[in-house]
Amino acid sequence: MSRRVVVTGLGAISPVGNDVPTMWKNMIDGVCGIDEISAFDTSDLKVHIAGTVKGFEPEKYFEKREAKKLDIYCQYAIAAAQEAVDDSKILGTIDENRFGVYIGAGIGGLNTFVNNTIGLETGGPRKVSPFFIPMMIGNIATGNVAIRFKAKGVSLSVMSACATGTNSIGEAFHAIKDGYADAIIAGGAEAVVAPLTIAGFQNMKALSTNPDPKKASRPFDKDRDGFVMGEGAGMLILEEYEHAVARGAKIYAEFCGYGNTCDAYHVTAPDPEGAGLARAIKIAFDEASVPDNAQIYINAHGTSTHLNDLTETMAIKTALGEKAYDASISSTKSMTGHMLGATGAIEAIAAIKAIDEGMIPPTINLDEPDEGLDLNYTPNTAVKREVNVAASTNLGFGGHDACIVFKKI
Repeated sequence: MSRRVVVTGLGAISPVGNDVPTMWKNMIDGVCGIDEISAFDTSDLKVHIAGTVKGFEPEKYFEKREAKKLDIYCQYAIAAAQEAVDDSKILGTIDENRFGVYIGAGIGGLNTFVNNTIGLETGGPRKVSPFFIPMMIGNIATGNVAIRFKAKGVSLSVMSACATGTNSIGEAFHAIKDGYADAIIAGGAEAVVAPLTIAGFQNMKALSTNPDPKKASRPFDKDRDGFVMGEGAGMLILEEYEHAVARGAKIYAEFCGYGNTCDAYHVTAPDPEGAGLARAIKIAFDEASVPDNAQIYINAHGTSTHLNDLTETMAIKTALGEKAYDASISSTKSMTGHMLGATGAIEAIAAIKAIDEGMIPPTINLDEPDEGLDLNYTPNTAVKREVNVAASTNLGFGGHDACIVFKKI
């Protein structure tokens, strides 16, 4: 059995807005959400900037006692899921046993882990919270969202580093397509901007050391020098087409293709030829039956690292051939930073909104493309363009490659 799958709800918590309309407007306007880190002292670190969530109000979503039992990544996940569920108006129309949740995190409750480790070291076992385990584990966003919305169907927590959000959404798509659910809340969440992670990434020389937060994330530019960490959550309501039509749901786009591969090359570096990602793109585009005359937008992984941006460009060319030069491409990481496990979900939303509104968000800070980077990366300014096919590509440490494809309906 193969069924059509559509997107009927969107939700976001991000460095450029804590709801989808605000986030999308800021992306189209080229607003950068990267700033100096203010939550902790960075004087001992080489990197002092990140794309952090600003103005998040937990009281809009939780009682104070409930919030204390939730790591911040889980709070972001629930908040984004609430927006997506409200947007879709699906509650009350779905059999709870056919309603699922697929939410991933690249790392999970790191701040909870660190704080309880410090408590153990300084005060002994009595200083470890009884909520430590259920706050920290990487599947708990899925669990808490399922509890909130009484989603008793298929449930999965994907962890594939920076491909997590894309894999979560893609696996949910196939679950609905193959008849295991009628609707699924799918996405990713992350909140690990902390001294430990900054130190870890900076010591492996992955982060930008550009002191100007507004210019540091510059995908595809010759002066890029690493990625900028970000945080937040993105959620989609995926729904079986006939179910959505029967209840009169707003449909943003049809979900048509998903590719999932591995480089099997290196724990952190991508395959230098981009072969794994090229296969993922081709698998997704083939499943989606993308026509030769499609007007294509690709929200690229575009991390602002030398290895990623070149190999991703090569992968797009390998997968699409000459059609790669006709596609509009951009990296919204230039504005949000790299949101790790959440990034694929946020970028899927950007791809869907490009279809829905006929606008391509820009790659800001792209002043001069590096050698070999010769595709249309939508530099600095949004472009009005009718899009009938939009894709999002993401890669993760461990060699994970993922691509999802949406169509205008």
